[in-house]
Amino acid sequence: MIAAPRSGAGKTTVTLGLLRAIKRRGLSVQPFKAGPDYIDPAFHRAASGRPSFNIDSWTMSRERAAGVLARGSHGADLVIVEALMGLFDGVMSLGQWGTGTSADLAAATGWPVVLVLDVSGQSQTAAATARGFQGFRDGVEIAGVILNRAGSERHIRLATAALEASGLPVLGALPRNTGVVLPERHLGLIQAEETSGLEDRLDALATFVEAHADVAALIGKARQGHFETAGAARAIAPGQRIALARDAAFSFVYPHLLEGWRQAGAEIVTFSPLADEPPDQYADCVWLPGGYPELYAGQLAAADTFKSAIRTFAESRPVHGECGGYMTLGAGLVDAEGRRHEMLGLLGLETSFASRKMQLGYRRAELLADCVLGRAGSTVRGHEFHYATILASPDAALVRMENADGERLEAGGSVRGRVTGSFFHYIDS
Repeated sequence: MIAAPRSGAGKTTVTLGLLRAIKRRGLSVQPFKAGPDYIDPAFHRAASGRPSFNIDSWTMSRERAAGVLARGSHGADLVIVEALMGLFDGVMSLGQWGTGTSADLAAATGWPVVLVLDVSGQSQTAAATARGFQGFRDGVEIAGVILNRAGSERHIRLATAALEASGLPVLGALPRNTGVVLPERHLGLIQAEETSGLEDRLDALATFVEAHADVAALIGKARQGHFETAGAARAIAPGQRIALARDAAFSFVYPHLLEGWRQAGAEIVTFSPLADEPPDQYADCVWLPGGYPELYAGQLAAADTFKSAIRTFAESRPVHGECGGYMTLGAGLVDAEGRRHEMLGLLGLETSFASRKMQLGYRRAELLADCVLGRAGSTVRGHEFHYATILASPDAALVRMENADGERLEAGGSVRGRVTGSFFHYIDS
C-alpha cells in the first residue's frame, strides 16, 4: 500500500510512476484504490494496463471486499493499493473493519505500507512523523518511506539518517519537479481520458520514480496477503442485459459493480447520450451513471433521439440514474451561467449549478420503493459528492438516508413509475 499522512503528499505520483515502472519490467501489476474515488482508478488503469478497483471498508462488507480483491488480483504478479487521505483518516475511531480508513485494508490483508512523506520545509522532523505511524494500529506495518519534494543532497541526507535511525528504510527521495505532475484530479474535472499526452506523462512519471527510488527494493517489500476470501459475496445484477450510458458526460461507475454484474451473468451494452445514441432496445434496464452532464447540458438537451428513446424505454422497463444521471432524468438543469436546459423530464427534479452547494459523504440508505438497487425496506450503502442545488423535487422519495455518523438526513432521490434516481452512488448492499 502506498499511503501518506495527508492528502496532497504525493501518493498518486508515486503510485502511477511505480505502476508504469513495474509494467515496463514485464510484470503484471494490479492496482486498487482505497475509498470511493472515481478519478484515480482510471489513471491506474492507464498506467498498469489492468482495471483498478475501489475497496472501501465503510461501504463494503468484508465479504464484498474479499471478492473484489480476489477476482481483481487474479493473474497478477503484484498488487499496489493507493490509500486515500491520511492512512488512519476515516469516519470512526480506530477499530477493525468498517472505519473507512486505508488502515482497515492494510490490517485486513497484512500488506505492508510504504509511507510517502512530503519533506518540504523539514528534515529530521520527518522521522518523528513516520515514527508515530509505527505501532499506531495493530496489524499495520510501515515497511519503508519515500521522501517527496526533497531539496538538496544535504536535506535528503539529514532526513534519511533520522528515519533510518528510527528503524525505517528510505526507499526513495523524489526531488521537487513540477515537470512531471498530472493536472489536479481529486474530486475535480480532469479525467484520465481527457488528459492530453497521458501515455507520455505516465512514462515520464515512471522514469522519474525509477531515477529517484529503489524500485527493486519496493517490489521486494511486497508479500502474500491473508485476507479471508471464503464466502466472498457476489453481486446481484439489475438486469440480464444492462444498457449503460458511457461517454464524457457519464463516466462515473464503480469498476467493481461492472465486474460484479458480469460475474453474475449480465451483459453490459454501452451507449453515448452525447452522440445522441439510444439505449439497446433489447436491454432489461437503463443505467445512467454519474459524471458531468452540467458541462454538456446544451448538447444533451438537443439529443432528441436519445431523449425520445429513453422516454419510450421507461414506459415498460426500469431506468435508474445516479448523481449526474439523476439530474439528466429530471425536468431541467441550470448551468453555471444560469441557463436552463431541458432534460428528459422523466422525473420532476430541477437542479442548478448557478448556485453551488457541496454535498459530500458516506450514505446509508433505506429503499422506500422497489427498484434496480433492491426491494423496498432493504438497505444499501454508497457515497455522495456533488455541487448541484436542488430547486424542485416533487416526486416521491426513493430513499431514507443517514450519514456515517448515524445522523438522519432528509429523504432523498426520486421515484416515478419505473424511473428512479438519487445523488448517492451505490457501492454495496
